[in-house]
Amino acid sequence: MTNPGKGSTRHTDAEPIGVILAGGRGERIGGTKATVELHGKPLISYPLEVLGGVLAEVVVIAKSDTELPSLPGVTVWVETQATHHPLVGIVGAIGLAGGRPVLICAADLPFVTEEVVHALVEAELEGAPAIIAASGALMQPLLGRYQPDVLELLGKTEIGPEVRVQEAIAALAPRILQVGDPEVLFNVNTPDDLLQAAAMLDRRRYPKVKL
Repeated sequence: MTNPGKGSTRHTDAEPIGVILAGGRGERIGGTKATVELHGKPLISYPLEVLGGVLAEVVVIAKSDTELPSLPGVTVWVETQATHHPLVGIVGAIGLAGGRPVLICAADLPFVTEEVVHALVEAELEGAPAIIAASGALMQPLLGRYQPDVLELLGKTEIGPEVRVQEAIAALAPRILQVGDPEVLFNVNTPDDLLQAAAMLDRRRYPKVKL
């Protein structure tokens, strides 16, 4: 996707490709997360718009049979591994990025902000293979910048349902970017989460005025 962005700083081709992970089954929410609506918009549209406001190139990666909403102008990369696992999406994205770093964001993170994306892009890695967003002790490995060499490191991992993505990414010894607002890392996994996200959006759009 090429998006000029409204007043956003553009990055050069040396900067990461934004990749929205959308290959999950969404079993707990009753369908493909990308098509679930939050305030009348597909869930995937929230992080897609934010990454598109910062990065010159943003794509979606999903399985060949993943149901996606209409995404005009957006390139969709296809995961070739049959296994449904976030690490498969990360590995697939790095492999398809042609040697460029990737800025990974899950499709179910509706509160990610341009400020956090800018910080992930601009942070010095100091020799680490990745930088991951976190709030306190909570690391969100599906919001982070991954270098090309992570492909080789994660390629040694046998990815199965028993593999915890947090533990696999922590084993890479990534840098951590602490975010000030923990709601940035709120992800939508269940119908209750969707209701909570809608309430959070209402609160942000229509804050209570103290009399």
